[in-house]
Amino acid sequence: MTIKTVPDTRPERDAAPVAELPRKRRRAGLNGSRWAAAGFAAPLVVYLLAFYAYPLIRSIDLSVHDYTVRAFVQGNAEFVGLQNYIDVVTSPLFGQALGNTVVFVVGSLIFQYAIGLALAVFFRNSFRLSGILRALFLVPWLLPLIVSGSTWAWMLNSDNGIVNSFLQAFGIGQINWLTSPDTSMIAVIIANIWLGIPFNLVILYSGLQSIPEDVYEAASLDGAGAWRQFWSITFPLLRPVSAITLLLGLVYTLKVVDIIWVMTSGGPANSTTTLAIWSYREAFGTGQPDLSPAAAVGNILIIIALIFGFIYLKMQRRQENS
Repeated sequence: MTIKTVPDTRPERDAAPVAELPRKRRRAGLNGSRWAAAGFAAPLVVYLLAFYAYPLIRSIDLSVHDYTVRAFVQGNAEFVGLQNYIDVVTSPLFGQALGNTVVFVVGSLIFQYAIGLALAVFFRNSFRLSGILRALFLVPWLLPLIVSGSTWAWMLNSDNGIVNSFLQAFGIGQINWLTSPDTSMIAVIIANIWLGIPFNLVILYSGLQSIPEDVYEAASLDGAGAWRQFWSITFPLLRPVSAITLLLGLVYTLKVVDIIWVMTSGGPANSTTTLAIWSYREAFGTGQPDLSPAAAVGNILIIIALIFGFIYLKMQRRQENS
């Protein structure tokens, strides 16, 4: 008896769908990770749009319209284009405010950075009570700016200020720090330097911690003293941190209003009126808000900060390429 084998008529299993399954799973995984990334980024995007993009657009809108208080409420301000910018630039006060801004920013940054760097180098070598002393240098950060400004205004008072009392003990006569156009800018710069030293100290001290100790040991074995080590090791290796410190200090100092307004209100005779003080005074300081010129001055400050920001990015890119 012969047994016949029946041929297998079942359709062959297609291998292609089996190979496509991992691809579909990978695509599903990629899509899921993209949605997860979008979900994490969404709060940041909303924050940037609400607190950065919208205020900037609103400031530009204010500067190209003629907004009064009534027009601001009713929303029917007249479009004037760049007229507000032209009025600001051609104003007799613009040159003085720009010059005061340059003096205030440059004077503040130089001394803030120099003193902050000196303190950072001093605290680099740990010693007893170094942590407590570093914490005490952060006190200006803990105080509200209104309190700091009021304290400095009292200390520099012409009649009963502690600074004049100290100077008189050494035979120096009375100095009208806040009421004389010759010394008022020096007074607000001193106060702003005191406020900016902690920021420079913290950033530069953190940068010093990233410099390997072996470099200093090798330099000392080669006979390099402390001053030579600073100029040949510390200062060059700290250059990237110094650049970002100065850039952030520049942006912050450009918009300083609190200290100057509390101490001098931009006077006397506009001797301490910077662009930021001018913008604030136009908007809130006169009792008759002139919002459009104030927005124009504020946008000029933004442009100045952006220019220095682009310069920093270009320098950083050139350094990375080299």
